[in-house]
Amino acid sequence: MNQLELMKGLSQENTTKIVYLVLDGLGGLAQDVGGRTELETAITPNLDALARTGMVGLMHPIGPGITPGSGPGHLGLFGYDPLQYMIGRGVLEAVGIGERLTDEDVAARGNFCTVDEAGIITDRRAGRISTAECSRMVDLVKDIGLPGIEIIVKPVRDYRFALILRGKNLSAALNETDPQQIGLKPLAVAALDQSPEAVKTAQLVNLWVEQVRERILHQKPANMVTLRGWAKEPGLPTFLEVFKLKAMALAVYPMYKGLAGLVGMRVIEGLNNLDDQLQALDGHWEDFDFFFVHHKYTDSKGEDGDFDGKVSEIEKVDKIIPKILELKPNILVVTGDHSTPSVLRSHSWHPVPTLLWAQKFIRFNPDVSGFGETQCLKGALGQFNATSLMPLVSAHALRLAKYGA
Repeated sequence: MNQLELMKGLSQENTTKIVYLVLDGLGGLAQDVGGRTELETAITPNLDALARTGMVGLMHPIGPGITPGSGPGHLGLFGYDPLQYMIGRGVLEAVGIGERLTDEDVAARGNFCTVDEAGIITDRRAGRISTAECSRMVDLVKDIGLPGIEIIVKPVRDYRFALILRGKNLSAALNETDPQQIGLKPLAVAALDQSPEAVKTAQLVNLWVEQVRERILHQKPANMVTLRGWAKEPGLPTFLEVFKLKAMALAVYPMYKGLAGLVGMRVIEGLNNLDDQLQALDGHWEDFDFFFVHHKYTDSKGEDGDFDGKVSEIEKVDKIIPKILELKPNILVVTGDHSTPSVLRSHSWHPVPTLLWAQKFIRFNPDVSGFGETQCLKGALGQFNATSLMPLVSAHALRLAKYGA
């Protein structure tokens, strides 16, 4: 029996309310040895107060030493073992913008990027072009066809777009074409196995990329594309089936809406900022049991190497804590899907600071004085894998029955 089957058997309905506040890329590192991380630098009186009366610890999204992508990081948060349930980013991007995938579809996330005259990448995100500019770029390439299949290209947000190939005998066993650093050319698409389906799909995608390159060669700043996260729709069991929770997702970025949708959460559209998310949280409070509130910009600032900017984003979230508490949640979780230290400018393997606050039934360490990586080292949660978080939350919400006689 795996954990999801166990949760299906133990989960029970209740009237308790749970808020999952996820600061993307929350974990960080000090700029200098012995210094403070972004979270420890931020002025967070509200989070610190929760930490003193709640439980804190450090969470491994997948396992010690493993650097997670956003998809696996969130799956673990939601209680789905990311080593068992693999979801490519392409599916998340496509579903996040409302595309319904069929069993004939293969999806990828695309980035518009900037290359020089030699075809070498000088900016992996094309200066973070606007969503409007992304839509204009998509219009330049969306009519490119391939023999025997349908091509769907849709703008997502900023420099990101979704690419969907629809047809018979297509494979998602393809490499990513982003070399993950500037100064290199985009990689050619290659099959990850030698199946006829993978070889055929790689050939078709390379044809498409070459036609795209010719179409946008003289555009600025976006004049090339990279592709990543090839995947098919995975068919996950829903949150309601597993945890008996009516769940709602309050996210701004399409990928996170897509992931929430794949596990059966109701996705609220038209949200642009924390104020919108708070208003939706208040407006739907009586209709749902579980609320996933996602804040992206802690991760964005970390990836940009902007230490002070990430500190500022954490402080913005701290200011909304009183508004959330006014709704009287039984459980409030504050965590991230992974760490994104600004000194690394990327996701990292470092465990994520996690806070579990409950109205009742909490054991806490009175020596914990606030919410930060160092304080979390001595918290009551200790160090744990992400898949343990939802059982802990459900138990504190009195939503789990006893196991065995």
